[in-house]
Amino acid sequence: MGAMKAIIAGSELASDLTGVNPPVVLDVRWQLSVAKTAGEPGFDGRAAYASGHLPGAVFVDLDAELAAPPGPGGRHPLPDLETFGAAMRAAGVSADRDVVVYDGGQGWAAARAWWLLRWTGHPSVRVLDGGLAAWAGEVSTAVPTPEPGDFVPAPGATGAVDADGAAALASSGLLLDARAAERYRGDVEPIDRVGGHIPGAVSAPTTENTGADGRFLPGGQLAARFRSLGADEGTEVGVYCGSGVSGAHEVLALAVAGIDAVLYPGSWSQWSSDPSRPVATGPDPR
Repeated sequence: MGAMKAIIAGSELASDLTGVNPPVVLDVRWQLSVAKTAGEPGFDGRAAYASGHLPGAVFVDLDAELAAPPGPGGRHPLPDLETFGAAMRAAGVSADRDVVVYDGGQGWAAARAWWLLRWTGHPSVRVLDGGLAAWAGEVSTAVPTPEPGDFVPAPGATGAVDADGAAALASSGLLLDARAAERYRGDVEPIDRVGGHIPGAVSAPTTENTGADGRFLPGGQLAARFRSLGADEGTEVGVYCGSGVSGAHEVLALAVAGIDAVLYPGSWSQWSSDPSRPVATGPDPR
């Protein structure tokens, strides 16, 4: 997978939207909010969408449509496929039409939508590099009513692993931890039951894959970063994070670098909820 198939610049999207077969555009604005996990009001993506979005974009609710309710599978388990498929079709997603997803600029939520669509078989999905902040065109408050799409999710087109698969990758391949380094070390843990990391996992904060403007670093620079972490030719690469959202962003960064990787969707929120699973702390993988 090349960089141009994973991300798209705002100028290129503006051109594509004026073409004969414009892409479906999905607005997936969302932010991880510790307050929200405590049952208090958090970031309201739908309100942000209502205040202005890319013309023709359809809002997608990450918590309701790109994840199942929190539980044994983690804080953002994989969504029910019927729910996800219905949401995508209602947004106008079809198998033969390009899709572009964007968020407020962090890229995590857009990457979650990108990964889910790729994992369930959509052949052409890209993330707007830099998110809404990278869009130089007009924004709209009009809510579109798209023609229903025909996309039917068929999981397995790209890779996902469960907890056992992630543990195996940490031993036989390269398992990257996309969270902040202090959470990896176990210095702090603001959300999950315990801090630390999966034994054998390598710290690789996804925030280091982008510049100050939220855009991804050049593909060659990203490839060099991942090689320095152990992503050698022939090495199977996997990623996890807190709940499978920022980890998708790292899988996207790896795609920009030309490296295929699998995601552990349950991630640390699932792993750490099981007291029988080992936890490593400190800066070293083991």
